[in-house]
Amino acid sequence: MASLDELSSAQIARGVADGSFSATEVARASLDAIDAREGEVQAFLEVSRDLALAAAAETDRRRAAGEPLGPLAGVPVAFKDNMHLVGTRTTCASRMLENYDSKFTATCVQRMLDAGATPVGKTNMDEFAFGSSTESSAFHCTYNPWDTTRVPGGSSGGSAASVASGEVTLALGSDTGGSIRQPASFCGVVGLKPTYGAVSRYGVVAFGSSLDQVGPFGRSVEDVALAMCALTAGGRDPYDSTSQDCSVDFLEHLEDPIEGATVGVIPSLMEAEGLTDEVRHAIEAAERALEDQGARIVEVELPNMASSISAYYVIAPCEAFSNLARFDGVRYGYQEPGCATLAEQTALSRAHGFGEEAKRRQMLGAYLLASGVYDQYYYPAQQVRTLITQDYARAYEACDVILMPASPRTAFRFGEISDPTQMYLSDMYTISNNIAGNGGVSVPLGLGEDSGLPVSAQLQGPAFSDRRLLRFARAIERAFDARGKVAPAFAGKGGEL
Repeated sequence: MASLDELSSAQIARGVADGSFSATEVARASLDAIDAREGEVQAFLEVSRDLALAAAAETDRRRAAGEPLGPLAGVPVAFKDNMHLVGTRTTCASRMLENYDSKFTATCVQRMLDAGATPVGKTNMDEFAFGSSTESSAFHCTYNPWDTTRVPGGSSGGSAASVASGEVTLALGSDTGGSIRQPASFCGVVGLKPTYGAVSRYGVVAFGSSLDQVGPFGRSVEDVALAMCALTAGGRDPYDSTSQDCSVDFLEHLEDPIEGATVGVIPSLMEAEGLTDEVRHAIEAAERALEDQGARIVEVELPNMASSISAYYVIAPCEAFSNLARFDGVRYGYQEPGCATLAEQTALSRAHGFGEEAKRRQMLGAYLLASGVYDQYYYPAQQVRTLITQDYARAYEACDVILMPASPRTAFRFGEISDPTQMYLSDMYTISNNIAGNGGVSVPLGLGEDSGLPVSAQLQGPAFSDRRLLRFARAIERAFDARGKVAPAFAGKGGEL
């Protein structure tokens, strides 16, 4: 029988629709793969076995009854644990929400389910999405399937690892400063951060409300495009005031040639401190591959990009401080027992419910919003945000997309980066895109010449050009034959249909 590792999401959906195999067989193959591989990867915080089998049974019933099936019929999907799904807990990998049962289902999750997807579980993450390695999870680390001594990236590390290990073929993550693209790069899968507003965030626990965006991980660009069709189906979500109607067919122009198109490169970024030679060489190879397919390469500049990390670590902590104020042990979250007063209970509940990084970012946000400090830092950060957005607009007058690294290096070892500032630099190539609200995608280029670990390119595009981004990503994928790869150590461990 075929292995789940050998099938794309599109092939699974077609196979279920034509009766080559049942959705229940696929669900069991995914659950078997999780049983076989999870001890080494630890991508999941919760495996929703009953939900998965019930959803698969419903898909099989619909097919038997001749009812129409969705584009993701029978496809096993995992969800980052900051997304609500009735029947599961939504913990955000924090002790603060360790026992919180989802009261409703997030719009992004519901749209995947409406498309026929099989929900197999909730994936690990950095606590409240604060991190770049999934090491700040309150429950356990997730391990990179390509080398389990190394991190999978973050904060959506569990979602990236679940796809790279072949436990599922699709997963959803969220990206506030690179939390889809960086782990996708570390784990050798495709990861898309759509334009801000393209995918509803209703039902996703907020970190930075002006920065957060939900997007898919997949083994191929086609699978990510298929997921985007589901995520945008139905148009604007009235429950998310930032949501826009982006319901287009993301598969329609995926194979179109890029001949005559223009790709921007930024020479100064290729000389940035911290960029390793193997990543630089891989990006140069991606540039040549696009040129060989008829694209024209032009140099552009983002003169204020160097300030993006500074601006981000003012804006994001301020928004995080505001969003996490509700978790006080009274309205939501862990409640410290044996307290004499409400003030004591609130203080101790937050002190013991949040982890170190979550407390660090909230304290920073509290300071930055204080009287006398707000004008000194927050206003200038928003002004820098405007400058960065304007820089991108000028750059896109000269090119269709911009090519750059997704991460300055390949996956690092656990405990290798202990300085928070150095950890923040893991997102040096991704943060500016969240600040501007544009789309970006990480595409695997194979294994690095020195580390032997996955290396990826990042493509960025103007707002609401996500379909164009995927067309260029597919061009890179064709050149590097990166389609459908599962980390070799995990291929064949369970997952037989």
